[in-house]
Amino acid sequence: MPLSNKSIVFLLLFIFISLTGKSQIVDYFKIDSFTVNQLQDYWKKNSIPKFITPIRYDIDIYDITYMTTWVDGTPIKATGLYFVPKKKGLEVPTLIYNHGTIVNPKRHIDYNGESTICKMFATDGYAVIAPDYIGLGRGEKQHLYHHADSEANAGIDFLKVIDEFNEKLGIKRNEQLFISGYSQGGHATMSVHRKLQDKHKDEYPVTATSPMSGAYDLSGVQAGIMEIEYSQPHYLPYLFIGYNVAYNAFPKDEFWNVFEPPYDSLVQVLFDLSYTREEVNHALPEIPKKMIRKEIFDEYKNNPDYFFTKLLEQNNMYDWKPEAPVQLCYCEGDEEVLYQNSIKAYEHFKENGVERVLLRHVGKKFNHRQCADYAVVYTKFFFDSFRKGSKKGRKGPIFKRWLIGIAKKLR
Repeated sequence: MPLSNKSIVFLLLFIFISLTGKSQIVDYFKIDSFTVNQLQDYWKKNSIPKFITPIRYDIDIYDITYMTTWVDGTPIKATGLYFVPKKKGLEVPTLIYNHGTIVNPKRHIDYNGESTICKMFATDGYAVIAPDYIGLGRGEKQHLYHHADSEANAGIDFLKVIDEFNEKLGIKRNEQLFISGYSQGGHATMSVHRKLQDKHKDEYPVTATSPMSGAYDLSGVQAGIMEIEYSQPHYLPYLFIGYNVAYNAFPKDEFWNVFEPPYDSLVQVLFDLSYTREEVNHALPEIPKKMIRKEIFDEYKNNPDYFFTKLLEQNNMYDWKPEAPVQLCYCEGDEEVLYQNSIKAYEHFKENGVERVLLRHVGKKFNHRQCADYAVVYTKFFFDSFRKGSKKGRKGPIFKRWLIGIAKKLR
């Protein structure tokens, strides 16, 4: 029996709502499990003190494919990991954890020990969502590096499917929602927080966030690395490539002319996504601006209305007003993401009237990699304080902070 015009309209509306209004799980499978005894051995092997994070639950790790949206609003697949404490009937706080920079799309979430971070929270009763971001993992399309809206969509749309998935596991998400992440994950943490607050405040109110060592001022503080010797020169072409895709900044046949020869050809090869970050860095100049054509860099430096400057400004994450408590973690010795990013975000938050923002100085001497070890401890102390009844968040127990201080001095 043929459908009437009215029925067709309702069917199309239903499909539209299904695709754009509520993300759905495409598939999932369990990839790993850890018992309490195995985690105890893991803690011992990796010298993780139990006073930082008690080992309370076995955990399962699931690989989940879900629907999100591309920059033009069309539905695409994205993937991520879900670290789940095992106990039927458990009501759990949820943590969205955003990982650092990854060049090769094949999942490698253990940069800076980030899968260990997720395990630390999960065994202490947090359900941890770890999105791969759009274009990474087994997801569709291309990763858009430091593109705020796609970072936000990946985390929020993953969150939307978790209640459905938790029903399968026999657990329930409680009212507490935390967000954190390191390096690019710090920027993504801000992106997710801001969009949840702007678009989903009633459905997903944020309890607290702790962005760690993120590039919140892309157009100002972090842009300065283009003119100095820098350990991660791959950040610049990665950013150019992603923004060109997201914003159609150049005609297709002109984009590679941004780069000075031989980098106009070399960057195309290096970013075919089969090389490691180390291999890409080794092939690029230590001073990033040397890979950019002089006339283009001069235009960027001298024209405040240059389109690339405007795109960076559009993806800055420091000038807004978080309503939930925020803790900004940073290290002065960070050679990759300049610590002034956190200072600037803190100062603007205070100017914007943010009621509860903590500036957490993690250490003077630690580099980017080392900083992660202690920033995540302070993040856990901060989040744990909300689980213990704090409304604004605390730095953590004095004795535990004293022990961490001794550990930092001995390192």
